Amino acid sequence: MAKRDYYEVLEVPKTASKEELKKAYRKKAIQFHPDKNPNNKDAEDKFKEAAEAYEVLSDDNKRARYDQYGHAGVNGGSAGYGGGGMSMDDIFSHFGDIFGDFGGFGGFGFGGGQRGQRVVRGSNIRVKVRLNLTEIAQGVEKKLKVKKYVVCQHCGGTGAEGSHGYTTCSTCNGTGQVTRIANTILGRMQTTTVCDSCGGEGRIITHKCTHCYGEGVVESQEVVSVQIPAGVAQGMQLTVSGKGNAARRGGANGDMIVLIEEEQHPDLIRDGNDLIYLLYVSFADAALGAEVEIPTVEGKVKIKIAAGTQPGKILRLRAKGLPEVQSYRKGDLLVHVNVWVPTSLSSEEKKTIQKLGESRNFQPAPTKEEKSFFERMRNMVS
Repeated sequence: MAKRDYYEVLEVPKTASKEELKKAYRKKAIQFHPDKNPNNKDAEDKFKEAAEAYEVLSDDNKRARYDQYGHAGVNGGSAGYGGGGMSMDDIFSHFGDIFGDFGGFGGFGFGGGQRGQRVVRGSNIRVKVRLNLTEIAQGVEKKLKVKKYVVCQHCGGTGAEGSHGYTTCSTCNGTGQVTRIANTILGRMQTTTVCDSCGGEGRIITHKCTHCYGEGVVESQEVVSVQIPAGVAQGMQLTVSGKGNAARRGGANGDMIVLIEEEQHPDLIRDGNDLIYLLYVSFADAALGAEVEIPTVEGKVKIKIAAGTQPGKILRLRAKGLPEVQSYRKGDLLVHVNVWVPTSLSSEEKKTIQKLGESRNFQPAPTKEEKSFFERMRNMVS
């Protein structure tokens, strides 16, 4: 099913400010929060959808790419990319501050037991991918070998040596949070903060893992398959959710940001979704007409040059350019015709051209369009 427009999800105009986006997201989060809608898959999906929309629109760079390219500008237009892959832990880790402390609000506690221990998130990694025009025109799957932090297999990411290598934090009793009540002039105020003793993890390591030394992650290499859609452009970024660095001692993985770089084609010039080819023909071919072969991203094709073709004429080959991202529309291939004038002539060639030059057909004569343009210019000046 196609993704909905992010502005539509949050019910805000495209000119919405960051504060308006935040208020709109908070309203949706309260409406579809899992604690308020237990065992409701539709509400959970809408909760995640709102988080995905806010995650993109609240970031200036991502919002700019989304406004220009749509979903493909931020997530590649395929399943597994972008905010759509965010888990509940991802959402609370990213945007928990937006919910605030709603203990007892409306009969639900925003996270309840799910949010007890602090969720640590791994950092993002950035990789560059160079694509040629053929790959851009067709879309391509790239297998990228990346160096990053992965979960330690020896301890399973706990950072502890064996099942008895850690103990439950006695300060927070394993919840990762400490609730304090203070008397103020406004009455008794309750605050919940991250436990200082365990750093919000709910446990304390007593014997560190001998492989990762208590970190829960180790450096390694992983081959990540990335499906790049057709029509991407230089500078566009794709987000592969969950393929970044693993988090220390459990938690959510970071993302892998794929930056698109475009290789220059030896013959074709890209102009948006259109392609430009500079075709040089001889005077004879331009005058008599000819069939010539030109390159396209799909291979070479033959086109006809009509007799009497003038220098500067542009031939348009429909739908021979590049596709728009997430669209069936394609650009065109524009062939700019240039007549090649020889710079060195033999005496016999000179005589032949001089004889041709005496013919009335070889005298320059403006076309109707050129005459009309000349008249318009003269009227503007006078």
